[in-house]
Amino acid sequence: MARRGSIVKANRKPKFAIRTRNRCKVCGRPRAFLRKFGLCRICFRNLALGGYVPGVTKASW
Repeated sequence: MARRGSIVKANRKPKFAIRTRNRCKVCGRPRAFLRKFGLCRICFRNLALGGYVPGVTKASW
């Protein structure tokens, strides 16, 4: 879990656009971010297995 201060700081508009950091909408994690869903890999996996992400199924072959 990201600290509250780092999440608030990330939500502010940076001085330069390149400094914008993608963060998970659920937990605020800055790494392993999936742009298509706006989630980190951990939250994405939990939500997908729970059936909350439409069109995503667990792979099996």
